[in-house]
Amino acid sequence: MNVAELREAVRAGGLLGDDRPVVALLSGGRDSVCLLDVAIALRGGRAVRALHVNYGLREAADEDQRHCARLCEQLGVELSLQRAGPAPGSSAAVGLADEDPGSPAAHSQPGNLQAWARALRYDAARRLAERSKIGQRDASIATGHTASDQVETILYRLAASPGRRALLGMAPVEGRVVRPLLGVTREQTAAYCRERGLSWREDASNEDERYARVRVRHRLVPALRAVHPAAESNVLRTALLLREETELLQALVDAELGGAREIAIARLSELPPALARLVVVRLAEDAAQTYVPQAGERVGELLALGSRGGRAELHLGRFVAAAIEDGVVSMRRLAPSETSERRRTPPGGD
Repeated sequence: MNVAELREAVRAGGLLGDDRPVVALLSGGRDSVCLLDVAIALRGGRAVRALHVNYGLREAADEDQRHCARLCEQLGVELSLQRAGPAPGSSAAVGLADEDPGSPAAHSQPGNLQAWARALRYDAARRLAERSKIGQRDASIATGHTASDQVETILYRLAASPGRRALLGMAPVEGRVVRPLLGVTREQTAAYCRERGLSWREDASNEDERYARVRVRHRLVPALRAVHPAAESNVLRTALLLREETELLQALVDAELGGAREIAIARLSELPPALARLVVVRLAEDAAQTYVPQAGERVGELLALGSRGGRAELHLGRFVAAAIEDGVVSMRRLAPSETSERRRTPPGGD
């Protein structure tokens, strides 16, 4: 895939094709350098702004920042810089990768340092997107996640957590966040940068097998290639098919709930087990405003509690609890002060 072909593949994906301005997250690594150049080629430099976050945790952090500044000057695009304050567990390093929240790196650092870095990066991007709006439309936030990142993310999630969501990978669009390079491999972004004469920064942590993402990349992916040369393509195709099927399943949940935030125990007991799980997960996640995939495993307990009559409560994880009263299940978000050990209130209790 040459420069023209990669640009056409991204253009055809449509994620950079509307009239929104673009905030491109620029770490300095090959993927983000490729993303920025493609965005400029498709949208023009005036519609694109780059954002670099200097976490100050790596010896090379200041040189990464200078490299991004030189690159943006070369490409004729405005660069916004964000320097981080003190970080939790700051003896660890934050690498150049723009990690997904469920990706290997997001869970491999002491004190979940990667999660802190990601939150800081996206908070800065959201602020910049709001300032870069045209009319009433905020800018899109574009990340450099590639097909290679997608495969590694899916494999890690499959090993670390059960359920369909583990196999879905990263969505091409999540709110204002877009991932235009999900159809492009890491090798192809490197080839693009070489053909364009664009340099990038290497991150030593990408070779450090203390991190789960590196073990997946260096051990698991090659092992799958040895089983079948099309292993990575098959993983990506499976994720795409499952994402399409998930849209259908979510439509069934929508139809079942009809916009309600509760469901009768009697009705829940009548549903096919798979649909009952999805309904409970939807209610829990609407209440928690975050993923609560384990909620679906508690359907049997909810039905057992509901059969007793009276009032009961069941903790579902992630600060959300299911309340059963008058034969109806609803969900509420628990305050942080409410202990996570609280599993259920006996029927008739407070």
